[in-house]
Amino acid sequence: MANLSSASSYSSTAKALHWTILVLLIAQFIFAWTMPHIDRNTPVTTLISLHFTFGIIILAVAVVRLAWRLTHGEPVPLDGIPPWQTLTARLVHWALYLLLFVVPILGWINASYRGMPVEMFGLELPKLLATRAPGWGWTGDVHGLLANYAMLGLVALHAVAAMYHYFVRHDGVLQRMLPGKH
Repeated sequence: MANLSSASSYSSTAKALHWTILVLLIAQFIFAWTMPHIDRNTPVTTLISLHFTFGIIILAVAVVRLAWRLTHGEPVPLDGIPPWQTLTARLVHWALYLLLFVVPILGWINASYRGMPVEMFGLELPKLLATRAPGWGWTGDVHGLLANYAMLGLVALHAVAAMYHYFVRHDGVLQRMLPGKH
């Protein structure tokens, strides 16, 4: 994706969407780690319902965030950043975008497969497939693996890279995403 602007920092909207996703992901992982294990006869508890709801909210915010990114681009890379770091950052960002879509959709598919209602603000969302539809039993396992390993791993890599730029390189990369004017 080409840069659509020559800005040196992310826009306030991009920053707000970035940090909103982070807060939602933190809440989501807390719900996931504290809710009961979901098996064949698990009833939908408040924690499970919150997990479903936050998954849908994350998906919705990710749609807005991706639309913003596609229409507004990213700031130009800072001078002195090696091209391999710019490329790696872009690959990590796009992998995170992909996971922000795939993980909630797989969770929603798995809830549908298990016959568990996915509700938002008292409204039940449509099932994405029939209860116990043949061939879809894998979705919960893949949802968990992608969330617990791929998503957490990439978020950790993203955070470590930001800290590296802040504490080691002192190059202003992290400041471009921090709230306020930079």
